[in-house]
Amino acid sequence: MVLFTKRRAGATVFVCASGVSRSVTLLREWTDRAEEPAGHRLSAEGLSAARALIDALVSRRAGTDEGGS
Repeated sequence: MVLFTKRRAGATVFVCASGVSRSVTLLREWTDRAEEPAGHRLSAEGLSAARALIDALVSRRAGTDEGGS
């Protein structure tokens, strides 16, 4: 449950109830209330695909280092 919103370092944050006498602060961009991603930013799926590509390249590089050249 959102208790209130405020600005922190130029960004909107939500202060939410988290159990008894606890709260948690979330950036608006981390929620479904964020604006649509900009064209130059990656979605979660895009980040996952980028990670898979990097992992594949690193493992391929590690395989070539073993043989030496």
